[in-house]
Amino acid sequence: MPYTTRLAPRLIVPDPDAASAFYQRTLEAEQVFRGPAGDDGRPVVIELRAGASSFRVSPSVAAWGWSPPAEDGTPPVLIEIETEDPDAVASRMTTHGAETVVPIENRPYGKRSGRIRDPYGHLWIITGPLR
Repeated sequence: MPYTTRLAPRLIVPDPDAASAFYQRTLEAEQVFRGPAGDDGRPVVIELRAGASSFRVSPSVAAWGWSPPAEDGTPPVLIEIETEDPDAVASRMTTHGAETVVPIENRPYGKRSGRIRDPYGHLWIITGPLR
């Protein structure tokens, strides 16, 4: 059987359990896998599924070169989520501690989108259909 390639981003966070709970509440994600705890008691990985996409959260581990976004708040990647209701997703995220960087608005390129920084420093582009 051929191997299927799959891309699964892994977000590095200080507390994988808290991050998993945040993404479950705000993105309506489902936890599909929880790895064993490391020496510090934090799970080494939690896999989440949101719709047809999946992603993982893991703790920062300096010895492995795993660090959260830079101290200045600059994330190393942008994560884009396309949804039917970007306003609802952004609202849930800010209600649970995220901050609005760029408000969700109709854009001249034919999408409704904005930018939200989650409590762990990751920047999300939330986009969907025009209103």
